[in-house]
Amino acid sequence: MGDLQQIRLEVNNAFKLSGFTIRRDASTFVAEQILSMSAVERRKMLDKLTAHLLHQCLSQPVLEKEHVEVAYRECSTLGLEESETVLNVIDAFTVPKLCYDNERKRFVKDVSTSNNLFPEPKWKAQFLIDRYTVIWQRTFRNKLFAQEIIPSMEEEKRFQLRKIEVLLSSSSRINEVIVLGLLTQLTEGKFYLEDPTGSILLDMSQTRYHSGLFTESSFVLAEGYYDDKTLHVMGLVLPPSENRATSLPYFGSLNTFGGKSKTLLKNSQNLLKIEQDNEDGMIIFLSDVWFDNLKVMEKLKTLFNGYNDFPPIAMVFMGEFLSCPYGYEHSTQLKIALTNLADVILPFTKLREVCKFIFVPGRGDPAAANILPRPAIPNSITKDIRDKLGDSVIFTTNPCRIQYCTQEIVVLRQDLVTKMCRNSVHFPETGDIPDHLTKTLLSQCTLSPLLLGVQPVYWKHADALNLYPMPDLVVVGDHFQPYTRSYQDCQVVNPGSFPRTEYSFKVYVPSSRTVEDSQIPKEEDF
Repeated sequence: MGDLQQIRLEVNNAFKLSGFTIRRDASTFVAEQILSMSAVERRKMLDKLTAHLLHQCLSQPVLEKEHVEVAYRECSTLGLEESETVLNVIDAFTVPKLCYDNERKRFVKDVSTSNNLFPEPKWKAQFLIDRYTVIWQRTFRNKLFAQEIIPSMEEEKRFQLRKIEVLLSSSSRINEVIVLGLLTQLTEGKFYLEDPTGSILLDMSQTRYHSGLFTESSFVLAEGYYDDKTLHVMGLVLPPSENRATSLPYFGSLNTFGGKSKTLLKNSQNLLKIEQDNEDGMIIFLSDVWFDNLKVMEKLKTLFNGYNDFPPIAMVFMGEFLSCPYGYEHSTQLKIALTNLADVILPFTKLREVCKFIFVPGRGDPAAANILPRPAIPNSITKDIRDKLGDSVIFTTNPCRIQYCTQEIVVLRQDLVTKMCRNSVHFPETGDIPDHLTKTLLSQCTLSPLLLGVQPVYWKHADALNLYPMPDLVVVGDHFQPYTRSYQDCQVVNPGSFPRTEYSFKVYVPSSRTVEDSQIPKEEDF
């Protein structure tokens, strides 16, 4: 380790020995990048940089800052395979579609169908059948039901999972029934359980509800007895979830998350080393960021100033991006607000060069219907900010996926707590709502276990909402109070509304997989 001035001299001497003259701003840039390295690491990096620049066949031996920036960026990722990306933002409409092959007992990639927003009517049922199949195979393998795998279990601890057609074919009473199915109202006021083999009327007058939020259009395990063409439900429980380590053998080396790589980057040793070496790397999440609000913009300026010397990997801004609807001028106002944001970011040179600014739209942002997944904000609105900040800004879909080294992050802007609680069949009498929500989402393998009338979904793109196998982090931008919950090695986080929580946000540190609560200091108020 050394001070900046000494390292600048070291940089100048290294390039001089290779026949280069380096500009002052360029040598300062290199010195800042290698400041935290040990003497041996600095020497190796300078050797890499000079070798890289010698191969460039520059027209003059004078090195400008842009030359060394490109060289440093490429040398920093040296050793990675072509398909290995350090940071990748994955559009919801490009998420791979995976199907479960019953014969091979594993998942395969479906490449036979082309994606479109308005497919044939059969897809309305198909996406629910696909979700049922995923939950069924996961539940059937669970130790509570896998009798043939664990024969040593005591008789009373083993359960038999039945299909609805088995019950419908019986004319007598059946005790100790457990059925997996979709909870739905086929006729008003009467609940049914439905699976691909049929539907059955439920009597829920004596039901005991376990933890979780039970909504219509969610898959549940109903336990009770069958009599007189009715399933009398004694207990209702969410299907058991499954951690990632248990799920992965059924996917092989398939890229389940998305991106250009054909294989899963989760297993990349090169990326894992970069992730672990970058101990100070962080990703910042803010929700409800109103770019037309002066107070919010002042707080963002304070945030940018605070992180300028140690830029994060990325800042993820979730909508809505305007504080109120502007009617027919909404798009124009947002365009102006984004241009103003670009002007605020421009002076923070180091932050702009290193950090990626990712924008995930909310329900009220232009210009798309309230259907998930929601497309990115149109290019016509974002052109000015992209012209000013270039590759630093990324406008993506809602939800979206972020792959950083071996980390898999799913981001959704949605007021899920309100929707889930309002549409629950039974509101939990005990426990913490974020705990119930976390368990429900990971159990249901989806970001939206709701009726299509409550939250419409593009049928053929429902895979974009998939949470199976479990990612490392799920970020749900919600108006509900901020929370961080961990379940089955997956963390579910809500940063809360930035302006409504006194300018608080969440910071994720990938190297340690920790989530930190942060807030703009009150003493900075103007």
